[in-house]
Amino acid sequence: MIIAGEASGDLHGSSLVREALSLEPSLAFFGIGGAQMRTAGVETLVDAREMAVVGLVEVARHFPAIYRAFRKMERILKENPPDLLILIDYPDFNLRLAKVAKSAGVKVLYYISPQVWAWRVGRVKKIARIVDRMAVVFPFEVPFYQKEGVPVSFVGHPLVDSVHPTMSLEDARNAFGIDPARRTVGLFPGSRKQEIRKHLPILLKSALLLRERFPDLQFILPLASSLDRSDIAPYLDSSGVTVTLVEGKGYDVIQVCDAIISVSGTVTLEIALLGVPMVIIYQVSPLTFQVAKWLIRVDHVGICNIVADKRVVREMIQHEAEPERITEEIARILTDSSYAEDIRNGLALVRTRLGSGGCSARVAAIVLEMLHVRKGE
Repeated sequence: MIIAGEASGDLHGSSLVREALSLEPSLAFFGIGGAQMRTAGVETLVDAREMAVVGLVEVARHFPAIYRAFRKMERILKENPPDLLILIDYPDFNLRLAKVAKSAGVKVLYYISPQVWAWRVGRVKKIARIVDRMAVVFPFEVPFYQKEGVPVSFVGHPLVDSVHPTMSLEDARNAFGIDPARRTVGLFPGSRKQEIRKHLPILLKSALLLRERFPDLQFILPLASSLDRSDIAPYLDSSGVTVTLVEGKGYDVIQVCDAIISVSGTVTLEIALLGVPMVIIYQVSPLTFQVAKWLIRVDHVGICNIVADKRVVREMIQHEAEPERITEEIARILTDSSYAEDIRNGLALVRTRLGSGGCSARVAAIVLEMLHVRKGE
């Protein structure tokens, strides 16, 4: 059983499954995932798009669907247990499921750790009781688990392998209708519908302000696999600014950009790996924000800044995520070459700290080890 509750987990889960099947074709995977895991060969009993929400208020709204998914997986673990449960990120759901698996005698591999280093540090003790093995993607996570005696391996980050454009820069520009003589700003509003509602109006207002200052700017927006064009189109149609919407070519979109306005999340690592200067924004409900302020123990929100252990790119969170502020930061990136180069150098440090390639293959080897399967047997 493999559980991935959102778009990034679907991507990493699909890579893991492909690697595991290449080592042992007789393996069968089922659980919760999206289109990419289905393509890789996973029987998805629940679509990850039903699960991809963040924040207290937002989770409350989607609780019935999430609860139904949990009960379905719980029932399988108790009545027809798999040989292994693989959990990918999505901690509030997955830690509860790990507890069920432990009671049912099912081994648990947790891939991509809950952010215990950022908030709710006490979860490490809980994880020690219910998880058999951790496969972590940041080197600084290892000591948190070693201290509690949890078997843990730093496997590198899966994005180091997967973040590569599929086209040359020239071909990408031609494919998207991007004029190489004009500068391009990327708008990355998120992969969840609630993120689109919160952030896309802010990004589009920022685009309008930027176009007033730089009339030659062109804008491009990659559509996440967890969304449909209809989720985005109404906002673009009423925005008053022309935005090129691209499906399925996210890394090629990143490479054609001179600067990017992005929500916080895994996408900031993808942008960092391709070395494009950005500004990070994020908004949640006021209740979620207040609770987060009490609980979060890190100095940065953007994961690329956390990995670098310094403020490589500007963060504008909650009330600071105003179009005027965003516009000023993007304008500085576009006009101050020294400032933009400093950001690129910081992003290069992020890439170095994420380790070498081969992450999914390392995790697949752990899967076979936990199943006591050797290649070819």
